This record gives sequence, C-alpha cells and structure tokens, in this order.
Amino acid sequence: MSTECRGKRSWPELVGVPGNAAAATIERENRLVNAIIVPPGNSVITDFRCDRVWVFVNGNGNVTRVPSIG
Repeated sequence: MSTECRGKRSWPELVGVPGNAAAATIERENRLVNAIIVPPGNSVITDFRCDRVWVFVNGNGNVTRVPSIG
C-alpha cells in the first residue's frame, strides 16, 4: 500500500514541465525513488512499487499526468 511508502509521493506541480526536468526534481525531492520517463504510446508494468515513479510525457516531452509513486 502507498501508506508504507516514505517521502513525497505525488508531484502535481510538474504537469506541463519537460520530462527530464520533472524526473530530476522527483529524484531530488524523494531520493528513495527512480523516476522513469514514459514516451507516448508506451505501456508500463502495473505492479505497485514504492521506489518507482512513472513520468508520462507527450510528443513534445512534457509531463501529461500527475507523477506519483507506484
């Protein structure tokens, strides 16, 4: 469950930000996670993990969804 995850869990302020900058911010604000950029059309594994944040980007490379632990 997400209640077991430590540190910041969600980054709504990063929607619209370039993916690389968003990933760097996420990893700086919670050093326990790896931010993984997901290009348009790519699928992701749906298992829940406290050490992973999917960063979904559009064709311009900007974040399209609120990045959160999972």
